[in-house]
Amino acid sequence: MPGNSQRRNIRQTTKKGASAGTGGKNRDTLKGRGKTLPADERPWHKGYSGSEKLPNKTAWKQQKERKAAAAEGRAPKIGQPGSKDTTWGRGGSGKPAPSRTTRASGGPRVAPGRRSITPKDAPELLVGRNPVVESLRAHIPATALYVALGIEVDERVAESVRTAGDRGIPILEVSRAELDRLTGGVLHQGIGLQVPPFAYEPFADLIAASLEQPTAPLLVALDGVTDPRNLGAVIRSAAAFGAHGVFVPERRASGITATAWRTSAGAAARMPVAQVTNLTRALKQVQQEGFIVVGLDADGATSLYDLEAAVGPLVIVVGSEGRGLSRLVGATCDLRVGIPMASTVESLNASVAAAVALAEVARRRAA
Repeated sequence: MPGNSQRRNIRQTTKKGASAGTGGKNRDTLKGRGKTLPADERPWHKGYSGSEKLPNKTAWKQQKERKAAAAEGRAPKIGQPGSKDTTWGRGGSGKPAPSRTTRASGGPRVAPGRRSITPKDAPELLVGRNPVVESLRAHIPATALYVALGIEVDERVAESVRTAGDRGIPILEVSRAELDRLTGGVLHQGIGLQVPPFAYEPFADLIAASLEQPTAPLLVALDGVTDPRNLGAVIRSAAAFGAHGVFVPERRASGITATAWRTSAGAAARMPVAQVTNLTRALKQVQQEGFIVVGLDADGATSLYDLEAAVGPLVIVVGSEGRGLSRLVGATCDLRVGIPMASTVESLNASVAAAVALAEVARRRAA
C-alpha cells in the first residue's frame, strides 16, 4: 500500500463533514418573549393594581400561602384576592408592623417581639427559662409554649408548663433541632414562648408614673447603646436597685429584642421602657419636671461618691459602648459624674457603669 498506510498508530478516521441541522425544530427558542408588562399588570410587582386576573401559577402560590398562614394562626404574606400585594417577590415577612398600643392601667405588659437573627418565617419566640417563666408570671399575652424533647425539667420549666396549661396556651413538644431552627441558633435552654411584639410605654406616662411613686423618682436613659445585651443588663440593674423606668432613643440605639429580654432575666416584664424620638429633648422635658440629669462620664468633674443629688428626683444617663455621651446629651446634663477607679482601668462597660451608679444611688437613699 503506498504512502504511510502501514505506519503504526495511523489515524483511520476521515475528515469531519458538515453537521446535520435541526430542521427548524428549535426555531421557537430564538423568538423573544414579547414586550415587558407595565408594573401595574405584573402580580409579583409592588405596583400591581390588582384589577387584572392573576396567572394560574401565581394564584396557586397565593392560595397555598393563605392555607399555610391559616394553619399557623398568622397573617398571610400576600393580600386577599384582588388586593394589592406589596410583599410578593421582595422577601417580605408578611407580618404587620408592630403595634404601638400601650398598656392599660393595671393591665399586663405586651411582650417583646423578634428583632433578632431568627429565621424569616419562624415564630416570634422569647427564649430562656427565666424570661419565659417571668413572662408567664406577668400574664404577658402568649400564643404557644415550645418545649424541647428530653430536656431536664427544673422548677422553672415545670411552672411554665403548668401556667401555660392553666391559661389555655398551647404547649408544643419539638426536637432540639427544630427549636434551634425556630430561634436561629440563639441559646434557648430548651424552652421558648411565642409572644407578640413589645409595646413601649409612652414617655409622658413614664414620667407621670415615676412622679407618683412614694419614693423619689429615678429614671435611666441610654444614649446610643446599640448592644441589646447591654440594654437588657441595664434594665435588670434598674429593676434591682429601685429605678422606676428606662427610656431609649428610637434611632441608632438598641430596642427591646429577644436578646435584650433574655439578658434582663425577665425584668423587662416589670420595668417600664419608653422610646423617645429625640433624647436631648426628652432630657429637657424631665428637667422641667424637677429631675436632675446626671451623665456618667469617665472624665466627669464630680465623683459618684460625692453625688448629693442622688436622694432627689434623678435621671442617670448612660453613654454608648464606644464614644460615651454624645455632645448634645453631655451639654444637656446638669452634672457629669465619674466613677472612681484604679489607674490600670480606663473605663467600664456601659451596663456595668450603670449598675455601679444605681447601686450607689440606692445606698445613699437607704441611708
